[in-house]
Amino acid sequence: MAFRRFRRFPPRAKPVKVGEEYDVEISEIGSKGDGIARVKNFVVFVENSKKGEKARIKIREVHNKFALADKIESKEQKEQAEEPKEYVEGVEEVTEEAVEEAEEMGEEAQEEETEEVEETEE
Repeated sequence: MAFRRFRRFPPRAKPVKVGEEYDVEISEIGSKGDGIARVKNFVVFVENSKKGEKARIKIREVHNKFALADKIESKEQKEQAEEPKEYVEGVEEVTEEAVEEAEEMGEEAQEEETEEVEETEE
């Protein structure tokens, strides 16, 4: 009697391929600490990622039920890293209050300068 192998379901086409890049959001963290994202409902494990993080990934390996990917730097991230940032000593974050305060200080300085000019003209 010959043994026949029957498949219950045809092989599922995988929506990702090695070397392809995708923009994904990490929806969960796996048991080994890798981030889990989904591409067309296909599970992709992403190393060094956090839940809620949006990342550009490149597929490294594809298996039957999941894929492994590495985070890569997108063009936007590269451009942002290359842009020089203004440095203000003692200010870590620019807030609306800081902007308003700077404008007020600028107006006061301008008023003082105007008063000095008027005094020298007299």
